[in-house]
Order: sequence, then C-alpha cells, then structure tokens
Amino acid sequence: EVQLQASGGGLVQAGGSLRLSCAASGFMFDNYAIGWFRQAPGKEREGVSCIRSSDHTTYYADSVKGRLTISSDNAKNTVYLQMNSLKPEDTAVYYCAAGTLGCTAIEELHDYWGQGTLVTVSS
Repeated sequence: EVQLQASGGGLVQAGGSLRLSCAASGFMFDNYAIGWFRQAPGKEREGVSCIRSSDHTTYYADSVKGRLTISSDNAKNTVYLQMNSLKPEDTAVYYCAAGTLGCTAIEELHDYWGQGTLVTVSS
C-alpha cells in the first residue's frame, strides 16, 4: 500500500520547537520530491517547504526561511521539518505530499498526500 504519514505535531508556546516527520512507503521514494503544505484557520493551503529526494535540493517559503529546516533520510524514506522559533501564525494543519516533477507549490502535481498533523502555537 502507498502510505504517506505526517506526524510530530502538537502544542507549543511561541518561540518553541517541533520536528515534523513524513514517513513514506509503497513507492520509489528517491524519485520523488516531498513537500510540506499547511492550512491555517480561515486561510488557503500554502506551500511551506520541499526537498527533492534525489539530490536534496530544497525550497522554503519566505515566511519560514531561517526558522524551518527540511531534511531527508533516504534510508528511512522519511522527510523531516525542523521547526524553530515558532510563531502563533504558524498554527495550522501541516500536510506532506509527494510528486515526481520536482518541488512545486501546485497541489495538482502531487501524486500522494498524507493526513495532516496539527501544529498549535500559543502566545
């Protein structure tokens, strides 16, 4: 079965840290780019970060540069999103998604989506 499972969300105070994980199985991980998207209450879903598994090239949205770091452990078929200096505006459901056309914020170009994990940042 193809699975893409996001985990690691939780409650954290502003300025704190969390590490999200996206564990993939059932497809050729090294041929895909893995992206993180988020959807905050009352807002549209937006791309946050992405990593291309083949060469580890990365992308970050301007709003998270310097605070979030994406990485890939190809041996474990897992992508991580280290989240530091969290702000209340980071509160959202975070989703991971996989696509074969490189890193892109176009949701329709992603083949697989995981269930989201909720990040709540309190002030």
